[in-house]
Parts: sequence; C-alpha cells; structure tokens
Amino acid sequence: MSIATTVHAANDLAERAATWLATPLLFAFRWYVAWQFLKSGWLKVSDWDSTLYLFQEEYHVPLLPPELAAVAGTAGELIFPGLLVMGLFTRFAALGLSAVNVLAVVSYAHVLLGEGFEAALGQHYLWGTLLLVVLVFGPGRWSLDAWLRGRRRQGR
Repeated sequence: MSIATTVHAANDLAERAATWLATPLLFAFRWYVAWQFLKSGWLKVSDWDSTLYLFQEEYHVPLLPPELAAVAGTAGELIFPGLLVMGLFTRFAALGLSAVNVLAVVSYAHVLLGEGFEAALGQHYLWGTLLLVVLVFGPGRWSLDAWLRGRRRQGR
C-alpha cells in the first residue's frame, strides 16, 4: 500500500468520523447556547422591576426606548432558545439569537469592553461562534427541522 493510499484511507476514516459526530455536536451546540440565554431570559422575567431598571439605567440599547428594549430582549432570550432546543426553524432562531447576542454586547459595551471583563466578552464570542456554526450547518438530524424535512420528502 502506498503512502498516498494510506493517507487517503486515513482521510476517509476521519471524514466518516466527523460526519458521524456532526449531529450530536450540533445538538450540543444548540442546547448549550439555548440554556445560557434561557437562564438570562428567565431571570429577567422573574424580577421585571429590576429588568426595567437595568434597561433604563445600565444597558444602552440603540434606537429603542428602554421598556421596548426590555420586552424585545427578554422575548428574544426566551423564544429563540426554545426554537433552538427543539431544532425548529433553527437557522432563523440562530440568526435571531445572534442578533440578541450582538445587541447585548453593544448595549453593555461600556462594561464588557473594559479592563477585567475579557472573560465575559469571551462568552459572547463563544456563543456567537456556536450560533454561527448552527446557522451555517443547520440543526443536524436530531431536530424537528430534519423530521419535518423527511416528512415533506415522503409527501405527507
């Protein structure tokens, strides 16, 4: 067996392994990011007065009045993660949650971009990267999107 044949065989094996891992990896990405935002959304709902105060005094959401920003941000942190967990309208949910993530950084930039907050900003980079992977590659086979796609192909 030549070196080229061995390298190609090893590459084929790696490709099969990576393909097999894609679905559980995408599933884990969806759940991890969803959990982070669901916790934040739930915290906002559980103490709405504090949430309104933060949006009025601490967060600087561009173009929106604080009350509307609080409602929109909280809704985004609850609705998009729910869709991600189910794998339903997944790319739409990943895009929407990416917008929530970017707006969170922009609205709190005066803190997150300051010295000593690198780890907090790094979390937003991580979530953005995981959402980008889901946006580009889709939800994987363990999703309602995949199940619905299969039913459409069967003509149901």
